[in-house]
Amino acid sequence: MELYNELIRETEGLLAGRPFRRWDYEPQQAWEDTGESELVLLRDAAYELGGSGKPAVHFTCVTTSPALVEKDEVLLWGPDLRELKRDSPYARIALLRVGDIESDDGDDTVAYNAIKDMEFVRYHVFPKGYMLRFSAESGREQVRLSKRALRDGISFRQVGYDFICRYRENSNVLAVKLIFITAPEGPYEALAACGRRSTEITRTLCTILDGLPMDCSACHLKPVCDEVEGMRELHFGRSAGEGSRRR
Repeated sequence: MELYNELIRETEGLLAGRPFRRWDYEPQQAWEDTGESELVLLRDAAYELGGSGKPAVHFTCVTTSPALVEKDEVLLWGPDLRELKRDSPYARIALLRVGDIESDDGDDTVAYNAIKDMEFVRYHVFPKGYMLRFSAESGREQVRLSKRALRDGISFRQVGYDFICRYRENSNVLAVKLIFITAPEGPYEALAACGRRSTEITRTLCTILDGLPMDCSACHLKPVCDEVEGMRELHFGRSAGEGSRRR
């Protein structure tokens, strides 16, 4: 699955040379996960990541390349949770290395369903005192952090380990690079554009699987196929396969 590789490289290019802190994955150090959604009321909150109209970016990309995602690790550029004093811009980027998620019989729905399963992991991560809120329309991921979690010593390293733990429950996931950004000068607008492209790639894959017509000139997804290496081949390969089956 290489459809997201160029997007991963673009993301890495935006973040190259930044002063990241890095931690290798230590599952025993993961922050406590409550197993269900926890309500953090405003009166109990220390601040919000992405609050007060600040950027709140999230996206997921998958690859089979060890060169792009070498190992399980957490990266942070910007202040850690206990170093923040007020609402902050925020980005969380999940880069996942996967095994062969393509079906032997050419059924591309297997790959699509695997990708969606990995994206949906974010709805099943519940770090204690770290209330996640999502907007499917805008692609925002906002966090309300409790005062108690700060007193208990919560950190991005530990929260990141919790995310990795949940991703790694999926047998397709071989390694996770989880990137957090809170730096005021972070390229949030450019990262949000990357997030939109990630969503477009996944939606285009879904549309192809639904039997997109072969007239590229009339297709609103043509720019995605033109830009993403392998998408056009997937489209025409699937269409040819369906044609042969009809015969």
